[in-house]
Amino acid sequence: MSTHETWTAVDAYLSSTLGLQDPALENALKASEAAGLPRIEVSPPAGRLLRLLAQIQGARRILEIGTLGGYSTINLARGLAEGGRVVTLEYDPRHAEVAAANIAAAGLAEQVEIRVGKALDTLPQLELEGREPFDLSFIDADKANNPHYIRWALRLSRPGALIVVDNVIRNGGVLDPEGGADIQGTRAALAFIADEPRLDGTAIQTVGSKGWDGFALARVLSE
Repeated sequence: MSTHETWTAVDAYLSSTLGLQDPALENALKASEAAGLPRIEVSPPAGRLLRLLAQIQGARRILEIGTLGGYSTINLARGLAEGGRVVTLEYDPRHAEVAAANIAAAGLAEQVEIRVGKALDTLPQLELEGREPFDLSFIDADKANNPHYIRWALRLSRPGALIVVDNVIRNGGVLDPEGGADIQGTRAALAFIADEPRLDGTAIQTVGSKGWDGFALARVLSE
């Protein structure tokens, strides 16, 4: 097998051995594929990690930037504390429609609020509404705007909250200072985490069915 085939086989083994698949998640993937959505959702092991992070945080308020078909949203919502809620932001109305159906089919419609539009428009609206701060934010949208998304997540989070940023390695492309907009956004996001005194963060490389990538994890410190 090629290296990538081995990574994919290991992900399949982990998913099977650890029981990471279930009907709601499988159906969400099938419905998303049937609707023509890109297959860029997180892997089952990564999805379970999001659920565990939410549970570890005791999260009642979760912000997600980038809904796609709702696969990661379902995982996050399953990690909510009692009475909790996920607010997920999606640019594409078609994606939001598919996600809403998938989330409802998983029995989580009451726990999830989908907002449609540019996240840089909907994030200020959340601030104006004066809602409770978030306990966990998951950022998995257009990478060029990641620095802006992290700033907003920080602004809307409580001390002790976690901010998770997906796809920060990009097959090693993060090393290229002359890379395109996604690479520039990723590098700027990592630099922001490093330079912001209210954040304590790291980044981890990963391999698997989604290839060679990774995620950043930052904790919001007290002011």
